[in-house]
Amino acid sequence: MMDTRSRQVVIAGAGVAGLTAAIAFAERGYPVQVFEQAQRLEAAGAGIQLSPNATRILRQLGVLDRLLPAAVRPEAVVLKDAATLRELARVPLGQAGEIRWGAPYLVAHRADLQSALMAGVGEMPDIHLTTGARVSSVAGGPHGITATAEIDGKIVGAEGFLLIGADGVWSSTRSLVNSGKGAAFAKSHFSGELAWRATVAAGSPAGQAFAAIGATNCVTTFLHPGFHMVAYPVSRGSAFNLAAFTRGERIAEGWSGNADQGILTGALRGASSALGHLVKEAGPWTAWPIHTVDSTRPWTSRSIALIGDAAHAMTPFAAQGAAMAIEDAAMLAHIIADFPADPTRSLQIWENLRRPRIARVARRGAVNRLAWHAAGPVAVARNLFLKMRPSEKLATDLDWLYGWRPAEIKTLASS
Repeated sequence: MMDTRSRQVVIAGAGVAGLTAAIAFAERGYPVQVFEQAQRLEAAGAGIQLSPNATRILRQLGVLDRLLPAAVRPEAVVLKDAATLRELARVPLGQAGEIRWGAPYLVAHRADLQSALMAGVGEMPDIHLTTGARVSSVAGGPHGITATAEIDGKIVGAEGFLLIGADGVWSSTRSLVNSGKGAAFAKSHFSGELAWRATVAAGSPAGQAFAAIGATNCVTTFLHPGFHMVAYPVSRGSAFNLAAFTRGERIAEGWSGNADQGILTGALRGASSALGHLVKEAGPWTAWPIHTVDSTRPWTSRSIALIGDAAHAMTPFAAQGAAMAIEDAAMLAHIIADFPADPTRSLQIWENLRRPRIARVARRGAVNRLAWHAAGPVAVARNLFLKMRPSEKLATDLDWLYGWRPAEIKTLASS
């Protein structure tokens, strides 16, 4: 029987991926040490979409009930033409989606999700969270790893059988480890896309401007050759999260930075004047550079695994970044617990099983981006396709994504 130290899981990063992993491992009896380099936990980003493949896991981990009071269950995903504001397609969510996929589709503020995860962490005595601690080195041994962290200028160590790098797209853990095959883990790179974000009160002029052209109880996506914008309610419906996506130059390498808002307004050329009015009223907008990580590079090494954006950050056009991080964490804990005698083999099984799904999700995001920014005859063909395809068929197209179930893991891993 392994002692406490040899059973310990060390996690770098206390975002969605890291906190989900902490709860998933602690539920299976593993002591967990989480190091977070920020002094205070502050949720990056604004709104977040959580499809049924994610909320199903959150429910199993006891997190969903904590999130539901602050979240909104949208009735549908609605696609609209940004020039005419005509509805092009509607994918039913709400009760119909929950019946179909066995879990709710939610939209929420990212801070509400992080708070729900932290509440779960706080109730689990085997999870120890240390903030202001940056993992600076990792040493491997015959029975696991020793992670070294810097805390207020002091060096502390944590031993365990597994280190999980859950520290996001700008992961420092990624640079500390090696695949074991002589190839370093991939660095992130700028995708050429900027995300412009704003959160507006429902009763504000901007909120009223959105209500006049959007579906306030849905996820509304406006399609245009130069941009697309996604909008949905958050914070119990008291506010709307707006996210527009354009091409742009690289800005500060961090979660947000300053960019010329003329890029956003310029991209609106040809869009409805009402949409232009919404963009003006919702300002000032914060620009976020979209960085990605080459998902074909290794995610695991001996006793080390990268999850979420640290492993495979992708563009947000499938709205699956958080969901993939949650899936990664739950699946990793499941497989490690099912095959405890050989963690190295477990990591390889996990990576082999995750890769096809991550690749398929990334392809779906790339297709969405092309379709949503289509122009000319391609846009005409897109609109005709959407008009001819019933809502039920559009929902069927998402069964592979939203219907994914962790219960399938053990069978797949044993095959």
